[in-house]
Amino acid sequence: MALSARKHELPPTQRRLLRLVASFEAVKGIFVLLVGLMAILLVHKDAWLLAESLLSRLHVSTERHWAQLFLDFADDITDARLWMAAQLAFVYATLRFIEAYGLWKQRTWAEWVAFGSGALLIPLEIRELLRGVTLLRLGVLIGNLIVVGYMLYLLRSGRLSPAVSAAGVESGTGGGE
Repeated sequence: MALSARKHELPPTQRRLLRLVASFEAVKGIFVLLVGLMAILLVHKDAWLLAESLLSRLHVSTERHWAQLFLDFADDITDARLWMAAQLAFVYATLRFIEAYGLWKQRTWAEWVAFGSGALLIPLEIRELLRGVTLLRLGVLIGNLIVVGYMLYLLRSGRLSPAVSAAGVESGTGGGE
């Protein structure tokens, strides 16, 4: 039996929440797309010189440990790595845009994608929190937990198509056709 891609109409509050998540996914896609474009703009440029200039403009001393790490990272960047980063960014952004579209259109598959991708990030976010608690890290974890929890709620709420609901009822009662 095939799953219907379209669900029953959601109540207005749930539809707004789902569209808020969809908008957030679209914003993430735009951000990563811009990162990919920036990587392409860095091809054939001296990344170390640009990194040093950026630190100078931000009035950050190059004597700081993390500034040295940033400069070392910039020194190790090659054009091949920039192209690879751009390609990965474009693939990731495309996935975020597809997910955002599916959530906006209330598709079950998009809820599964949002649930799965969010759940996969939770261990990494916890690891980052264990390295040091910051408001940003805590906010990202809490936001992700809210999105994953909401997707789980939607997936378990029984908003599946009538055919799937009927199949679940039939299999639950042991009856058949």
